Amino acid sequence: MLTVLVPASLAVVATLLGAIVSGRFQERAAERQIRVTHGQTIRRDRLEAVTALACAASDHCTAMWRRGDATLAGAGTERIEVLRSESHTTRSAITRPLVALRVLIEDHAVRAAADQMVTLAYALRGAYASTEDLTAAREAAKDAHDTFVNTAAHYLRPASTRPTSEQESPR
Repeated sequence: MLTVLVPASLAVVATLLGAIVSGRFQERAAERQIRVTHGQTIRRDRLEAVTALACAASDHCTAMWRRGDATLAGAGTERIEVLRSESHTTRSAITRPLVALRVLIEDHAVRAAADQMVTLAYALRGAYASTEDLTAAREAAKDAHDTFVNTAAHYLRPASTRPTSEQESPR
């Protein structure tokens, strides 16, 4: 009887241990999958915030350019008011993606580039003295936009595709 009971008991214990180990492996795999999914979601949200902010700033620069150009060309009051209203709308559109970027991205370089881009987009308003001033402000805003996009792209690039420190080019 003992010769039957011991192997049966060992089989039960082994089965239970196997179930526990298997369950733990499945649990760890599920946790890993959740982390990967969460990481992908955060990356997608960050990319959306960067894209929305870049687009909103670009739209605001265009609106401000049109408004400044119309002012310098001596357009009628009605036309200036329409462009003024449009520029207020585009300026307001910057707020939401800027807040999202600040919440989702803590990187100082990305935040500084975003702040510089927004500041220079807003600075177009003070450049209505001459066409040259307006053009210079527009070019500065475009350069800040490009710098922001490049800085954000570097930040968002997956770690597996980032060049090593020796291969990175200076900014």
